[in-house]
Amino acid sequence: MDSDDPTTPLLGRPRENRIRRAGARLCSLESWRRRFPISIWLPNYSLDHLFRDIVAGVTVGLTSIPQGIAYAMVAGLPPQVGLYASIFPGFVYMLFGSCKDVTVGPTAILSALLAKYVARSQDFAYLAAFLTGCVIMLLGILQLGFLLDFISKPVISGFTTAAALQISASQLRSLFRIAGTSGHTFIDAILNFFTNIKTIQLWDSVLGVASIIFLLLLKRVKPSGNLEKAFQCVLRARNALLVLLTSILAFVLYKPDRSPFVLTGKIEGGLPKFGPPPFSTVVGNTTIGFNEMLEVFGAEGLVMPLVAILESIAIAKAFAGSAAVDGTQEMIAVGACNLLASFAQSMPATGSFTRTALNHASGVATPAGSFFKACLVLLAVTLLADAFYFIPRAALAAIIMVAMMSIIDFSIVRILWGASKSELAVWAITLVVGASAGLEYGIAAGAAADVLRTLANAARAELTAQPCKVGIRGFVLVTLPSGLHYMAGARLGRRVRAFREGNSPLVLDAAALHHLDVGVAEALVSVMLELEEQGNKVVLWNLRENHQRLLEQLRPDLRSRFFNGPAIEQRLLDGEIQAGEGDF
Repeated sequence: MDSDDPTTPLLGRPRENRIRRAGARLCSLESWRRRFPISIWLPNYSLDHLFRDIVAGVTVGLTSIPQGIAYAMVAGLPPQVGLYASIFPGFVYMLFGSCKDVTVGPTAILSALLAKYVARSQDFAYLAAFLTGCVIMLLGILQLGFLLDFISKPVISGFTTAAALQISASQLRSLFRIAGTSGHTFIDAILNFFTNIKTIQLWDSVLGVASIIFLLLLKRVKPSGNLEKAFQCVLRARNALLVLLTSILAFVLYKPDRSPFVLTGKIEGGLPKFGPPPFSTVVGNTTIGFNEMLEVFGAEGLVMPLVAILESIAIAKAFAGSAAVDGTQEMIAVGACNLLASFAQSMPATGSFTRTALNHASGVATPAGSFFKACLVLLAVTLLADAFYFIPRAALAAIIMVAMMSIIDFSIVRILWGASKSELAVWAITLVVGASAGLEYGIAAGAAADVLRTLANAARAELTAQPCKVGIRGFVLVTLPSGLHYMAGARLGRRVRAFREGNSPLVLDAAALHHLDVGVAEALVSVMLELEEQGNKVVLWNLRENHQRLLEQLRPDLRSRFFNGPAIEQRLLDGEIQAGEGDF
């Protein structure tokens, strides 16, 4: 095209304006401040905020220590790795996090997903944190958070319930000190339990069951009176209290040659080895490179970043109240937490519901609460590592199992049974496949079932018909749905034919129709011509302009069948539509 053509700048101007506006938004000071939320809340930080954040940070830190050790063991990692995953993501989230209540660290579900890779080499955990951070940050930068909208509530509920069942079942081995291995699925863990049930050890079992009862009782205590605040502090730190009491008991009963309980053992305290995550590792006696490690993760490895961001955003929305949650910023924050923490021997981390709820209940004021939580855990791993030696594994198993009780969600079954049995089927598929074949297969199977359910619903487009009469003129008013997709073409034809009443015309009300596929348009034209050959005139009322053009391209003489504006009754009275006479 000639550069002197006057239409050239006119054609390019809208796109140039959009690019200019997008660039202005990205480069504006306000945009950059949103990407570094600390620049928003830090200038208004006060002593009151500092006090509240320290209290919340210490409270959450006391829970993060035992949970971090426990979740590292679920993944098959050294205990200190779970503590590192509470420290460095906490520092990073203070800089990038947009939700004051969210606390980032290791979670039971991510640990369960990670376990089968760690069984090959613990280097996979550090690389998983790096890759998880990269994927989540990329989604955030490209503003692809809308992709999470395609994971429905039944799939999420079925997945989390399957994960909670699997994690709880895997802890039976530590709780009762039985022989064998827990495997990687709920079925494997249950089979191992009953296969080796004769190897149950008395004192570990007593301690484990007593620990569960202790935690459940404290969870249900509702203090009142003058000591209410003091009791609240004790109740919020119940996990740490259990670890302290059972460690003291184990220390008192410990003898160099034997111990009544299986203990956590030596923890390598101090700071981690800082450096890039491993891009090669040794499995058996074979060194495998980065490409081979990626092949081990496979497509299933994408479940970890998906679950990480699903957990974090869902938790942020749950505790944000009426405030809006910046999903893009949360993606960037969680991605940065994992990416940077992978340089400090950390496992994948995300928002934790239990610790976030505790953070909220403790009155945290700003994301600085994560900083103080991380400081406490850092002090523990550097100065108190030797004290962790005597923590009984049965007590850690009890902490995990009680935490999983709040995640298991069977109440949704009753809701889905009454509201949508197809969604209940999706939930059941996700749960059964996740519990029997593996969590990553469960979420994939659930998502696939949800797609099939959505396609089936789109193919069964609901049309409603109402016989109407104006004076002596009768017609059938058929209301079209908001969308007619290609798979609904055959059903549309059958339904419209079924609404035929004698020689009365059919008025198709398209006011709500926003989407019309070409295949359905062809089916609509065919049924209109067929009915008119049988003596029933068919007209389209309030059809959108683009849909009118589509039908005219398929059949130019249909233009006279389109009506817009006044009520269709007035058209009948004016004789513009020839209607049959008589009653329906």
